[in-house]
Amino acid sequence: MQLVEPRPNRPIPIRITPLIDVVFILLVFFMLTTRLLPVDYLELGNNTSSRGTATGDPLPELMVNTDGSVSWQNTRYTVEELLPALSGAGIDEANLATADDASLASFTRTLSALDNAGIKAHWKRSTPDS
Repeated sequence: MQLVEPRPNRPIPIRITPLIDVVFILLVFFMLTTRLLPVDYLELGNNTSSRGTATGDPLPELMVNTDGSVSWQNTRYTVEELLPALSGAGIDEANLATADDASLASFTRTLSALDNAGIKAHWKRSTPDS
């Protein structure tokens, strides 16, 4: 006498609903525990106060002004005018400083243009007492 009926030979379907629930719970967990950085600041940790080239000559200093222009050697340039002037002078590395009221957009536009032109720019952070 057989008390248990034999199982049929067809495969048992996998239920997806519990798997979706687990994935959803993991998604919510990681969304709540992830630390999002603020997007309105561009943090650059580059200290170039005592940096010079291998020959000992100081790096030229470029200043991004409030209106988006860039000052170099007491002359104001637009970014489009500055790049040929720097490449004509044989400069491939420079310190980039900003005026107190310069916008982040002007800084990043200048930094990107210098990088695209092959000029390595170092951000020169201004100190509170300077």
